[in-house]
Amino acid sequence: MSKVERKVRGLVAEDEEMRGAIETVLDNADDGEVKWVDVRDELTSGQWGRLIEKGVLVDGDAGFALADREGIEAGLESADESGGSGGSGSDAETPEETSWSKWDKLAGLVTVGFFVGYAWAPVRSVIAGAVDLVFGPLAEIVPFYVVIMVVALATGLYSALLRAGIMDMEKMGQYQDRMKEIQQRRKEAKERDDQEALDRIQDEQMEAMGDQLGMFKEQFRPMVWIMFLTIPAFLWMYWVVGYRGSEAHYELGEIVVPIAGQPLAWTDPLLGPIQIWIVWYFLCSMAFTQIIQKSLNIQMSPTST
Repeated sequence: MSKVERKVRGLVAEDEEMRGAIETVLDNADDGEVKWVDVRDELTSGQWGRLIEKGVLVDGDAGFALADREGIEAGLESADESGGSGGSGSDAETPEETSWSKWDKLAGLVTVGFFVGYAWAPVRSVIAGAVDLVFGPLAEIVPFYVVIMVVALATGLYSALLRAGIMDMEKMGQYQDRMKEIQQRRKEAKERDDQEALDRIQDEQMEAMGDQLGMFKEQFRPMVWIMFLTIPAFLWMYWVVGYRGSEAHYELGEIVVPIAGQPLAWTDPLLGPIQIWIVWYFLCSMAFTQIIQKSLNIQMSPTST
């Protein structure tokens, strides 16, 4: 089932009067295009707008062109069939695909470059030196555990704000609703032993696999920006403590860890091979992230439509 067919079927399932509007557009699009002046006596402006909004009509040379005549006609036919088989048509709205801007792609490319700093000291030194202009003065006046808390607070704050600002929770909800709706119709078709409906739903499920990619792109887009800002901060902490035998750039002293019972260096392992400063950062980060989300009432779960 094509995307246009699915959209037409959804429009008709949502509002039966859209069937007549779509048929009118088909009748007046002899050359593949239709103008508003040709159909305004038979369509409302709202119906015309819905057809454009859903991508059934797209920009043409002289007016609006049919996105896919065969798909539109098939959508009307499948709406008839589903209507006669107990309303098994898809009412879930098909979410529009997420597209990355040039800035998203540039941030992703730079982030990949930042990863080189974990293995190559010259890159790490350049990045850490730049970040040291921000956190260096703080490290001179407060203990290192406080510095890590400040870094964790900063990363938790912008991580929550970036997820809330970039990730479209409503669109994520649409992806989830559509998959749930397909699974529900499949269950109902099995109960009716309707093999024809099962075959149609199977085709729709195969097409809906593209939604998984859409969900991944929607989830990963804010992660690119979060890593773009977080990796330099992490490289700076690597640089400060002298990770993997490199020279430490600050006198950090030792810290008393509960249960350990004795002062330990920040680079000593605490949980298996994981060093103390990394464990402390993640504990602070998780705590501050939860506090920030609750205090700012930031929604982190998809909104069901």
